[in-house]
Amino acid sequence: MKQIIFFFFLSISLSAQVKGVVKDSISGKPIPYVNIWVENENIGTTSEEDGSFSLDIKEEKRLVFSALGYEVKTVFTKDISTVLLAQKIYEMPDVVVTAPKRTKEIEIGDVKKPIYLPEPQTIPWIHARKFEINETDDAANFIKSLKFFTNSEVENGIFRARIFEVKADGMPGNDLLEDEILVTVKKGKKKTIVDVSRFNLQIPEEGIIVAFESLNIEQNKYEQNVITLKSKKKYKVTNYSPHIGYFYNKSIEHYVYRSGVWKYFNKAYNEKYCNPVPAINLILTN
Repeated sequence: MKQIIFFFFLSISLSAQVKGVVKDSISGKPIPYVNIWVENENIGTTSEEDGSFSLDIKEEKRLVFSALGYEVKTVFTKDISTVLLAQKIYEMPDVVVTAPKRTKEIEIGDVKKPIYLPEPQTIPWIHARKFEINETDDAANFIKSLKFFTNSEVENGIFRARIFEVKADGMPGNDLLEDEILVTVKKGKKKTIVDVSRFNLQIPEEGIIVAFESLNIEQNKYEQNVITLKSKKKYKVTNYSPHIGYFYNKSIEHYVYRSGVWKYFNKAYNEKYCNPVPAINLILTN
């Protein structure tokens, strides 16, 4: 297993384990793969298939619960034995449904040789990037498939693929697909193709935002060797796969979501700092 250096100090503290289960507020059924964060902190987890979760927290905190198709909910840790999430009601705009011809196919996104950062994915993340249609792509604006450049330390790691609308302020809005897309990836560095052609989804004029959402579940867990920067001591820490790759492009708007908050890297920010963009391409058809 690869050994990496973490540029921070590892701290050890006594903590209590907080346990609970997430359920649908109407049906009472458990909700799997809900991402959960301690508000404004780098601590988080994901509910398992039976809706159960646990967190090591040493004092009273506020937790943020986020799941596809449900309203985001914030709850104090003292109240989390059972957390009920309400289904989100979507106000869908009027659309004209057109069947794609599928006589041509193009790939957009500019990812050719992604880089893979040795990042600690110890809290759930959503890494997203914006796609817009230019004049050369206009004849093919139906999304056939999503291409994620992934790296997994485990066999059959799982992540969630999401597609968001672009709001007027440039931020991610509602999910454009109500269906949950859970993607299983093989171990190693892969090009993971997700077929979404059945949805007949067109890219609107304002563009769309495509996202990779990590899941901190048992199936994705692995032990990683790390070294602290100053002491050079070696540790084994828990991490979660799969990871998304990155590449550099100052003109692409991209986003990170954690702890219930979106961080927006617009073009002006990228010109100054040039943060890496998640390595996601689209395959389009007409």
